[in-house]
Amino acid sequence: MGEFNSDIIKSEHGGGGEMMEAMIKSLYVNGFSLNKIIGGLGLSDMDDSGTIPFCNGHIVFTTDSHTVTPLFFPGGDIGRLSVSGTINDVAVMGAKPLAISSGVILPEGFPTNQFKKIIKSMDDTLKEAGVPLITGDTKVAGNDLFINTSGVGFTKNLHSDQNLKVGDLIIISGTVGDHGAAMLSVREDIPFLSNIKSDVAPLNKMIEKILPFQIHAMKDPTRGGIANALNEFSKKSHVKIEIKEDKIPVRDEVAAICDILGLNFMEIACEGKVLISVSQEDADSVIDILRKDRLGKNATIIGEVKKGEKVLLETAIGGKRILEAPVADPVPRVC
Repeated sequence: MGEFNSDIIKSEHGGGGEMMEAMIKSLYVNGFSLNKIIGGLGLSDMDDSGTIPFCNGHIVFTTDSHTVTPLFFPGGDIGRLSVSGTINDVAVMGAKPLAISSGVILPEGFPTNQFKKIIKSMDDTLKEAGVPLITGDTKVAGNDLFINTSGVGFTKNLHSDQNLKVGDLIIISGTVGDHGAAMLSVREDIPFLSNIKSDVAPLNKMIEKILPFQIHAMKDPTRGGIANALNEFSKKSHVKIEIKEDKIPVRDEVAAICDILGLNFMEIACEGKVLISVSQEDADSVIDILRKDRLGKNATIIGEVKKGEKVLLETAIGGKRILEAPVADPVPRVC
């Protein structure tokens, strides 16, 4: 991806693809002189969380700002999304989430009953994850609702997306593209696809069950979908990843809405799935554990890590092509 050279900030610069990466590297990574702690992960690592070495382990810290259209969607709402997204960013680092914060910017005139629904949804999700919300902030300004959540956790065995090993197998914990497709089905008002639901969920308890195995890296494929997440894996770990298209689990309804709108389901956001790079000898055990959890019942091995670079997709008819990271998320304002 080239240098960031735009005179203005565009919506694509927040879309989770190559345009956002270029902006972050140019403005954030290069803009802050102190951007990491010695021995930890920082801005320049562009991982799901930053880390602070502490007591023979790592404090894991992350932050997310959420704005979605619509605020309430099949399977969830902005409250469940904000809590789940932050908890998952901590969990994929191999850490146990300990607490989160919440900062809310409300537009003047926002209906109180809707705000109460969002707060209850956040509380229900926190109870599901077993993580408390211990501090927060509220402002009233602007025309849209924004929720920022920050999370902190701890691990003695850090998992970074720079740590894939040649020979690892790649697992996806379930069907892809559910969240983005659910948002699209509402926005585009497609009646026969009204049963699509977002997969938004906190994954920390499921992920905790597989940590005893040889897990080398994990990532939650949100903006830009698995196409973006796999390319981040490949680029940061300096490996080639070969994926089999016919092994990627996708719901018929999700494939249908992508066909109708000319989208690639591999670029559509998930909010309740995890990509895992695991040693071959432990892959079957990890699959078995994931499938016993309701959030991982469709877990599947979709590829392998090899020497080289790039992400290669083996198509259903046996051909191979490079799977590029999307320039920007094809479905904006989904998280």
